[in-house]
Amino acid sequence: MKSDYGVKALYSIVLFSSENEGAGSSREVRCSALSHVIFRWCFGMKPNMDTMVAPTAAEAVWIVRLRSHPQYDFVRLKRVFAEPGSRHQVVLVDVRRLLQCADRDDTDYVLKAVDDWHAGKVRGIREFLDPDNPRVPEMPYVTISVRRAEGLLGLIGVHRQGVVAFRNGQHRARYMAHAGALCMPVEVHEREADLLRAMCAAPGDAVAEYGEV
Repeated sequence: MKSDYGVKALYSIVLFSSENEGAGSSREVRCSALSHVIFRWCFGMKPNMDTMVAPTAAEAVWIVRLRSHPQYDFVRLKRVFAEPGSRHQVVLVDVRRLLQCADRDDTDYVLKAVDDWHAGKVRGIREFLDPDNPRVPEMPYVTISVRRAEGLLGLIGVHRQGVVAFRNGQHRARYMAHAGALCMPVEVHEREADLLRAMCAAPGDAVAEYGEV
């Protein structure tokens, strides 16, 4: 099992930066291929030098901590729309709240619980997210809207509820939730970023569970 102590050690040797995006901010961890090699050597996990791929200088990697996953205890994610001017933002969300909103989606495909997936699908997603892979997976990409909640308060427009639809990454989001992730980054168009924060934002003290320190 890849120890979360290793994650802390790794981030003692890489550069941290913060970038404000609209009303919120995203902490981006810029990792070099060298730091990844040092991390794996320090913790007895020799890197495969034949398959190591160095990220670009501008590539940012987010670390999501998994609390109940024996194969590995963190996942690396990168942006979907990383180019300047993409008009998309990264929002750190509470996983439970995000999936509650996603379960309300009655227009797009909503997946069953991970326990109901067939073994091949579970194995495929687990291998896809494995931090040993040289290629960093993209974070989930979502859209969000609101609708009136049920009941009298919803009828008069006082109580609204969020509805999230996954444009990409629903399998990885639900697998990470099943593996014990409490919060994770997702990407959303800038016009919906404030609404997503209002409905699903992770609590302010989520950094320790998120895995950035």
